[in-house]
Amino acid sequence: MKTASLVLSALLTCIAPLAAAETSLLFIGNSFTFGWGSSVRYYRSDSVRDLNGEGTGGVPALFKSFADQMGLQYRVSLETVGGSDIQFHLDNKLPLISSEPWDQVVMHGYSTLDPQNPGNPDALVSQVAKMAAVLRDKQQDVAIYLTATWPRADQVYLPERRWSGQSVQRMASDIRKGYDLAADASGADAVNGVGEAWIRAMQSGIADSNPYNGIELNKVDLWTYDHYHASSYGYYLEALVVFGNLTGVDPRALGANECSGFELGMSPRQIQMLQQAAFDQLLSDGRMKPQTPKQDQSRFAARCASVIDD
Repeated sequence: MKTASLVLSALLTCIAPLAAAETSLLFIGNSFTFGWGSSVRYYRSDSVRDLNGEGTGGVPALFKSFADQMGLQYRVSLETVGGSDIQFHLDNKLPLISSEPWDQVVMHGYSTLDPQNPGNPDALVSQVAKMAAVLRDKQQDVAIYLTATWPRADQVYLPERRWSGQSVQRMASDIRKGYDLAADASGADAVNGVGEAWIRAMQSGIADSNPYNGIELNKVDLWTYDHYHASSYGYYLEALVVFGNLTGVDPRALGANECSGFELGMSPRQIQMLQQAAFDQLLSDGRMKPQTPKQDQSRFAARCASVIDD
C-alpha cells in the first residue's frame, strides 16, 4: 500500500504542472461576440463554457478551435448579452464575471461606442476602467484585451446615421480611436484591431465593401443580412485577430485547411486571405513580426482537409 501511495503521489505531481499550464480566458461582450445572424452562434458550443447557460459557441468557440489545432491549452468561457455595453455587465453580471480569477479577458462595448451618443468614447473609457478594476481585484495580473469592432454598413450607407456619407474606413478608424483611449486609461494589454482587419480584407480583394449595391464576384460579405452584424466570414476574421493577439501565434500558421473554416463552408482561398488580413493588421499593430508561417499539416484532422481547390 505504501508503494502504491508513492506511485499515486508521483503521478499527481506530474499531472499538476500540466493542469496549471491551461490558460483561462473569458469573453465579455454582446452579439458581436456570440455570433448573431450566422452559423457561428452555436458552433461547437460544447467546447466552451457559456456562463449565462444559453448554449452559445460564437467567436469564443472559434478561438478554442484555433487553440486546439495549434496545441495550446485554453479553457474558454463567455458572458454575452445582446445589445449590451460594458455598463450592463457591470450592473447585472458581476457575480458571474467574478466567479473565478481569469488569466486573460477579451471585452468590447456597444458597436457605436455609445448607444445614446454614437461616436463618443467617453462612456466606453469609463466603463472599461471600472471593469478592469473588477477583474484585477480578482486576479491582479490578468491580461485584458479590448476588441475594436467593425464598421457597420447600415451606419455608413443608410441616411441619417452617425457615419452617413462617410466611409467604412472612417467608422473603423473612429471605433479604434475610442478603444485606444479606453486601453490607455485602463492599462489594458492590447487592442484587437478587428474593424481595421475588415478594411484590410476589403482592400486585399477578398471582401466586398458595400453590401447595399451587391457583392462582387469572388468576394465575400463580411456582414450578415442586416448589414449590421457579421456573417460567418466576419466572425471568423474577428476570431483570427483575437487569436493572434492573445497567443502570439501567426494566424496564417493555421493554414488553408484550417478546420473551422472548412466546417463553416469556406474555400481554401477564402481561409488564407482572411488569415492574411488578420496577420497584416497584427503586424501593423506591432503584435507580429514579418515572418514566413510554419505549418505542420499533420496536426489537422483529415476531415478538415479540403479535397476541392477553389
